[in-house]
Amino acid sequence: MGSSGLKVSPVCLGMMSYGDKGRRAWFLSEEEAVPIVRRAVELGVNFFDTANMYSNGLTEEITGRLLSRLFTRRDDYVLATKCFAPTGNRPWHAGTSRSNIMRAVEASLRRLQTDFIDLYQIHFWDPSTPTDETLTAMDDLVRQGKVRYVGCSNTLAYQLARSIGRSEVLQVARYDSVQPRYNLLFRENERELFPLCEEEGVAVIPYNPLAGGFLSGKYTNGEPPAGTRFTLGTVAGRYQERYWHERMFETVEAIRPIAAEVDMTMAQLAVAWVLAKPVITSPIVGASRPEQLADPVAAVATPLEPELVARLDELTYEYRFGDNGR
Repeated sequence: MGSSGLKVSPVCLGMMSYGDKGRRAWFLSEEEAVPIVRRAVELGVNFFDTANMYSNGLTEEITGRLLSRLFTRRDDYVLATKCFAPTGNRPWHAGTSRSNIMRAVEASLRRLQTDFIDLYQIHFWDPSTPTDETLTAMDDLVRQGKVRYVGCSNTLAYQLARSIGRSEVLQVARYDSVQPRYNLLFRENERELFPLCEEEGVAVIPYNPLAGGFLSGKYTNGEPPAGTRFTLGTVAGRYQERYWHERMFETVEAIRPIAAEVDMTMAQLAVAWVLAKPVITSPIVGASRPEQLADPVAAVATPLEPELVARLDELTYEYRFGDNGR
């Protein structure tokens, strides 16, 4: 994982989809999640990512119970979670202040049924809290043994650079990882964030490598089908805004014959392209059925030739500039 000594599986299982169906219709129950997580473990996945905001903490509870059920020892898996979003009704129950970090980590430890968190991340940048306050609070958690590594998510390059600089000045634990959105249809982090991570040895653990399933090639232009992430719950509008555009459908159709040419599924090719980037540590993949894990794991075993990576880079070059292809 970056320049740290931690080793993780080359695919990370995102646990966000497991929670309260009353909050989001596409969530799966704990029992529905069991065969999926079991299959991930059978395939060699030992890295799991969640957050305290998912399903108002229920996802962490489910994650803790499932991992305790599927692993005999706590040291057999790497567990990551995050804090930032409001988890209470007081103003100090959100953000990355020392007050909220200390409060949030205790609640996460309890829900996850563990004595320590391998990777503790700030979920979003908090402009209302001094960087030094956040960093020294995270460092205290490392010194206390409650957290082993710290990271950040949804962070701009200049914010990460400043955080690294302040960590060096303060001589405290720095962010060893960053979790950005990244896929063939969203590449703008290649311009500043990734070069910084490569130079500083920061692990990149990207989410959304399949663009919410869009890059699997299963959708056609027109109205988004019912019962999908593009129509269910509060995230539907966000996913439509990100990906449901004519130009992106055209790009997917241009990728389809390339996948056929190398005898890969669209999903396998998309994840393999992400893995081909040297700065990437472990893409976070979600699954609503056990069989959906086959493509990401196959992508690890079938690395792309440099020439194919270059073809895909050229085909999707426009998405480095943050215009959603419009």
